[in-house]
This record gives sequence, C-alpha cells and structure tokens, in this order.
Amino acid sequence: MSLSAFRLDDERGHPAGVAVFLHDAADRLRALRDLELRHRASAHIGTSLDVTRTAQDMADILVPALGDLAWVELADAVFEGDEPPKVLGGGDPHMRRAAVAPAGTCPLLPPGAAVPRLRDALSLRSVQRGKAIITDRAETESATGRKLARLFVPEHGHSAMWVPLFARGLLLGTVGIWRTEQPEPFRQEDAELLTEIATRAALSVDNARRYTREHRAAVALQQRLLPHATTDTAAAHTVGLYKPAGGGSEISGDWFDVIPLPSLRAAFLVGDVIGHGLHATATMGRLSTAVQTLADLELPPDELLTRLDDLVTRLASEATPAHEDTIGATCLYALYDPITCLCTLASSGHPPPVLIHPDGTAHPVALSPGPPLGVGGLPFETTTLELAPGSVLALYTDGLLDRSDHDAGLQRLTDRLAALCRPGVALDDLGRAAMADAIDSPPRDDIALLLVRTRALAPDATSAWEFPADPAVVADAREATSHQLTVWGLDEAAFTTELIVSELVTNAIRYAGGPMELRLIRDKVLICEVSDPSNTHPRLRRAHITDEGGRGLFLVAQLTRRWGIRYGRSGKTIWAELPLHPMPAERELRGF
Repeated sequence: MSLSAFRLDDERGHPAGVAVFLHDAADRLRALRDLELRHRASAHIGTSLDVTRTAQDMADILVPALGDLAWVELADAVFEGDEPPKVLGGGDPHMRRAAVAPAGTCPLLPPGAAVPRLRDALSLRSVQRGKAIITDRAETESATGRKLARLFVPEHGHSAMWVPLFARGLLLGTVGIWRTEQPEPFRQEDAELLTEIATRAALSVDNARRYTREHRAAVALQQRLLPHATTDTAAAHTVGLYKPAGGGSEISGDWFDVIPLPSLRAAFLVGDVIGHGLHATATMGRLSTAVQTLADLELPPDELLTRLDDLVTRLASEATPAHEDTIGATCLYALYDPITCLCTLASSGHPPPVLIHPDGTAHPVALSPGPPLGVGGLPFETTTLELAPGSVLALYTDGLLDRSDHDAGLQRLTDRLAALCRPGVALDDLGRAAMADAIDSPPRDDIALLLVRTRALAPDATSAWEFPADPAVVADAREATSHQLTVWGLDEAAFTTELIVSELVTNAIRYAGGPMELRLIRDKVLICEVSDPSNTHPRLRRAHITDEGGRGLFLVAQLTRRWGIRYGRSGKTIWAELPLHPMPAERELRGF
C-alpha cells in the first residue's frame, strides 16, 4: 500500500486536521518489476551464440524475478544445429533439458537429461501449439503421471507456467517456471510477460542453432581437408592436432599437411588463412590443394611460396568486393631429406617452428620470414638445418600463442615442449599435453599443431657413383648396379634395375653430357636416380613403328611404380621407384 498525508489549515493558518490517502500500489510495483524484467531479458538473452548458454541465460533471468525454479527444455535437434521435427497436435518432440535455475539446486531432471515422454494431455497439446498455460500441482501431476511427477513437480511447488519457444513456425523447446516460496499463484499477466520474453528468447535460440549448424559444417569441411593425423614414413613420424575455435568464435582457415615426396623425402606444412567461417575454409582448401600440386613438382621451399603467393594474389583479384580484403594467409613450408638429414624451411609471415633436440634442449628456429601470402613484391628466403635423428620439429599456428604477446607466448611454448619432450614420450601424448590449455578452455582462434620426429636412413642403404659422359660407362653402370644389388640381397631385382639404369644413363650421355651421378637407395622400395648438369626435360611419348628411338622412357614407365624429374640449382635428377617384387610388365618382358 502507498500512504500520503497532508496537513489541513483553517482560515487563520492554524492546523485543522489531516487528509490521508491510501493507494493499492501492487499494480504499479508489478508494472515496474515487469518493465525491469523485460529490460534485463533484452540485455542478457542472446549475447552468446551457444545454444546451451542462451538457454541458461533465460532461466537465470526468470529466477527469482518471476518464480523460484525455472528450466528450459530444447529439442535434441536444436543442440546439433538442426531444425526440430514439426509436432502437430501431439507427439513426442524428443526434448532434452538444457538449463536449470538456480543452477545446481534442482533435485529434478538435471541439464543434459532427456525429458521422458508425457501423457497426451490437453494442456501439453496447447503448449505444442504455441499457447502458454498456467497450472498447479494437482493438474501437473495428473498430466505427467504419478511416476514422472517427481521429475516435474518440485517440493512445495504450488503454481507453475509452461510456455513454448516458437521461432519460424518450429517448436524449439519449452520453458517451465514454478513458485515454491513466493505465495501468490501465477496470473494471466504473468503468462503474458513470460510469453513475451520466451518469444524474444526463441529468436536468440534459433540464431544460436543456425550458427551451430554453420559452425559444424565449416569444422566438418575443414577436418575433411586435413590429412591423416598420424603418418609414418622413412623420413619422419608425424602427429597432427587441430582444435577449432570455441566460445562462439567462428573457425578460421588453419591447416597442416604432410606430403611424401620421391627419394624418401617429405614436406611438412602449416598455414593460417586470414578471416573466419566457410569463406576462410574454402580458401584453405584451395591453397592446400595448390601446395600439394606444387610439392609434386619438387620445387624448393622459397620457389613454392612464390608460386603460392601468385595464386593468393590472383584469388584476391577475383574475389567479390566483400571479401577482396580478406584473402591472404601465412605459411611455413619445410622440406626434409632423411639421407642427408638436411631440412630446408621457408616462411611467409608465419611464426617460426620450435626445434627440440634429442638431448631435450629446445629453441625456436631462426628464420627470415617473408611477407604473408598475397602481399607480393618481396622474395622468400630459405634456411637449412641439419637435424639429428630423433629431433622433434613443432610447426603450429598462432592460436597456440598469446595473442597479446607473441614473443612471450613463443618462449612459454618452447619451455613447455622442452619439459614435456622426455626420452621415449609418444608424439601424440606430447601434442595433447602441449595443447592442454586450449583443450580445457575453448580457444578464441583455431589451433593447428604438427609434430615431426625425424629419422635418418642407414648409411649402407645408399650407394652412389659418378661417371663421365662416355657411352662406354653404360656397361660400368650396369655392373656397379648388379654388384650393389647382390650385396643388398636383391638379386631378383637386378634384371629390371640394370635395364632402367641403362636407359637413364644412355639418355644422360646423349642429351645432357657429363659428368653424371648414379645413386641407388634401398628402403621398402628400390629407388634409382641419375643426375646430370642439363635442364632439358625428357618427355614420355609413344614411338611410331618406323622410329628408331623414343621407347626408353616408355619402358621405364612400364617397369617402375612411378618415375619423375626434379631440378636443382644446377641440373636435374631423374628418379624411378621399383617395387621389390616383379611387376606384371617385368614378368612379361622376362617371358619374352
């Protein structure tokens, strides 16, 4: 009640009495409460793009302003970002409890629990059709059934409201609120207020649901574009880890890759595309494919980044005005040879890798990074390191570092890796431990981490000879090859290997001059290499019946698993891989 009193004076100004006014202020106070509740709901609900967080915000707003206990239930499909099935005139919408307020004090269904199917009561059908209902304890127990009443009716609960969450004609969920301590039952004005708040909250839930769907699609696309998390080759054992951004942040275009190359070499790559969302993921996919294609050409790291920079520049020129300023990336590319144990790296604006030596010491690799991809106009520089077998090279994206202080973040990462990389520790355990902070709390940016433990080929697994440009040395090359295969116990491969050596050495003498180098490499396959000082590119062609030549490379292609050419600073190398068991073409040739 509101009381006001006024003094009454007579004609001479002396007090003559008191006038008292009594006013029922409940309606005015209730209006002020409702106005404040609307304001708080509009300010706090919908600030997150997480479905569960949005539901919890709504439940927290309602308690204790409107009731003593509230919960929000959402359809299972909403949690996954999908549209819930349409429920007309009844049926089970497959609800799951999303939030409860006050948190942790509800003895009923906890958050995350599936809501059991209820009786097809008239009041429930009203909610599914979009109408709010006011009920009491007896009516709720009748609608839920005696066995389920304990899950929906709190102790001392005497009045309740049930309101649907409708958006775009879809029932996303329901909101329930009980009064247990507040003595007054709910009125129609309370139902109208809750309906208004639920209508706005439903739009926020639907917005979070649609974001979840797009986020899941982008993450699925990005993860499908990433290679296998673990690779095991003669060059190295690698483990890759990827953590998408969380907490309502859109994913970006972080990626890593491990590309096996001829002659047992391997390329390691990590990159970060500018921007977020599906656009960044699509750009990442195009760059990843381009890198694999350029790596197959066996380009050195600096030249590969130059070609990739040209591609990014062209993509930026072809982009729509809305995205032309967001096309760009940073990239780190490393090329490792297990025969020489040399690793050549080049960076385009990317953070340096961390090298952990076999003795446990660690430090960032000193690089001369070029500009990010898409800037153009400046060259890229390479850095060559000799890595001892068992060294660990950590390539990562900047999401693993402190965004406010990269230098301090890099030092912390280096110290952490040095402490974790103990003798015998598995790479996957090392990777999970290095990313523990990001896994425990959703990162604000994507994180890609590639760990590489290098290997070295045994010295007796290779053999090399140098010959002058003289046709007479073809026989010497065949004899040296046959002797080495005998030493390795590979006499069954001698026939095919001698034939291939003859063809490659003869071509080098005829078209390239000398001197030339012949090298054999033994692993799971047998690799034959012939290097010469010429940059001419031999091409496979189909010889006509009257041609006297042109069949050498065709024969090499038929007798090998694969073959190719790579260029060095001076000259080229033609390589061929032979399986250590006869191929069909070889068996046919021997039979002939």
